[in-house]
Amino acid sequence: MHQWKDVVVAEGVKEQVLLLVDDEPNILSALTRLLRRDGYRILTADSGEAGLDMLAQHPEVAVILSDQRMPGMTGVEFLSRAKAAYPETVRMVLSGYTELESVTDAINRGAIYRFLTKPWDDDLLRANLAEAFRHYGMVHENQRLNTALAQANTELEDANRKLEHYLEVQSGQIERNLDVLRLSQELLENLPFAVLGVAEDGMIALANQTARDWMPGDCQLLGSSLTSILPTGVLPCSECQPARRGSGDWKSACLQNGMPVRYWCHTIGQHCRSRGCLLVMVPDTAADGDPGRSAT
Repeated sequence: MHQWKDVVVAEGVKEQVLLLVDDEPNILSALTRLLRRDGYRILTADSGEAGLDMLAQHPEVAVILSDQRMPGMTGVEFLSRAKAAYPETVRMVLSGYTELESVTDAINRGAIYRFLTKPWDDDLLRANLAEAFRHYGMVHENQRLNTALAQANTELEDANRKLEHYLEVQSGQIERNLDVLRLSQELLENLPFAVLGVAEDGMIALANQTARDWMPGDCQLLGSSLTSILPTGVLPCSECQPARRGSGDWKSACLQNGMPVRYWCHTIGQHCRSRGCLLVMVPDTAADGDPGRSAT
């Protein structure tokens, strides 16, 4: 006895629809009785024209089994027209050995998936039909996967376009931020008063040109302790609080090199991980009024 695997039904193919076409009613009845046990939904037609009409009414047909010798339209002619209108169907012809030559060309052209002979072997016929439905299921599954892949590729291309646009915008923003940073550095360097950035541990992390000009030539401000230019305890950065811009926030001190200054301090780093204080110093030549205004 011939053995065959269970038919694979592709996703979206709800049932296995088989169309039998033969001009002999007894043949249609015999085939229907034989094949009904395999769970197919079976449609029948007694001629090629009737088969085409049935296909028009039931485009869900997956497999067609047609007799070859029929009046009006041969099986090959019918299956060739069925292929043109419904190329996804799996088409099989059932005929005698003497008609093999007449269907060879149709087989070569792909109009016929398989040629079966009369009289048929029941198990062999059932096995071939099961294989035909497996073939139909795999074709549909491949189409579904190709459609899903095409959609995924489209979505990926769209995501890549959005990412490229985002990166372009971000790159432009970064370049603008760099321009602002360069301008800020240039402004800081050219301020007419000394500006220091001091870390929480008292290390000088930033110094503008004016601050550097106030120091002796061999004095390296960056990386030095604040106590190298101001007396110890004059400005404990850990206790420095946000300052107002009024004159009352200015305090007097004397640099280690003897230069009297007035200084203003403000905590920085509230919105980042680096914390410390901003120290602004002007020469103590304006005991009255706002030294910030006199310095400018």
